[in-house]
Amino acid sequence: MRVRFAAAAVHPLDDPLKRRTLMAGLCLLPAALVLPASARAAASARIGWLSSDGPSGNSGFDQFRVGMRELGYVEGRNVVIDARWGNGSASALDSIAALLVRSAPDVIVTQGPAIRHIRQTGTALPVVFGFSGDPVAAGYVASFGRPGGNMTGISFLSLDLVGKRIELLQEVVPGLKRVAILANPEHAGEPAELRVSRTAAESVGLKVDYFQVRSAAELETALAGVATARCGAMVLFPDAGMMRYAERVAAFSREQQIPAISGWAVFARRGNLLSYGPNLEDGYGRLATYVDKILRGAKPADLPVELPTKIELVLNEAAARDLGITFSNTLRLRADVFVR
Repeated sequence: MRVRFAAAAVHPLDDPLKRRTLMAGLCLLPAALVLPASARAAASARIGWLSSDGPSGNSGFDQFRVGMRELGYVEGRNVVIDARWGNGSASALDSIAALLVRSAPDVIVTQGPAIRHIRQTGTALPVVFGFSGDPVAAGYVASFGRPGGNMTGISFLSLDLVGKRIELLQEVVPGLKRVAILANPEHAGEPAELRVSRTAAESVGLKVDYFQVRSAAELETALAGVATARCGAMVLFPDAGMMRYAERVAAFSREQQIPAISGWAVFARRGNLLSYGPNLEDGYGRLATYVDKILRGAKPADLPVELPTKIELVLNEAAARDLGITFSNTLRLRADVFVR
């Protein structure tokens, strides 16, 4: 069974009435003519997946599928995963989200900013999210312990790791005096992360310059400001939008000899010095547990939102060489992944 990577075009099963009519017709046929024996048990569960990104190299989606298999869900036998992709286009996500909701899957799983587009449809279908921000601040749930609506999942916002990233920068950049923070002010959780970051930096004597980044144009303005302010290092708040600029930040980092850190491994893998934060693949694998519970009768309102449990330190040795930085043996022993 292939997972269907559907675009915004309407297909027959997007219309619940057409789907019911089709299935009613199939029920009139002899069972042996409907489905092969290996698949007949099932499309008892239909999962909708919506991502703001694309399918190529999407490790979160891959790990979610692994998590489903580990729980006994076999695609084509007892589950269908209907995956749809925004491919970086926020405007396209509105129509794609509407079509996915119209197809009425048993559960919808959203990746990153796609949750906002599902929310805007007003659907009452169960929704499980992997979200980098604060779902309470965004209004998706009433609280972490008691979500209270039709949404629940995992938040990758880890405020307790903010201070550790500042410490890591001080360790790799001796004599650091000023640090730049680059973040999207429209991202849920940004105010809390900025507050904690300022406190952590100022507590160890670092001055902070804050730059807002809502677009590629604002990124260029921010980078120019970082150079003008003579910041010794950069912190990028981790979210899907900011990670799209990882390669550009890495190039600037090398040009200006200003190292950068963020919270997701993809940041270091795309050329930056280091990252420290939650393992996203592990989190998306855990989303399968939520889906399983909902399919067995649990309500999202009663399933607490989880925070990351698996944290990883990723060091990019090529970036270190270009920046003239030597990782200490102590730091290397603590690292989980090396990018060479």
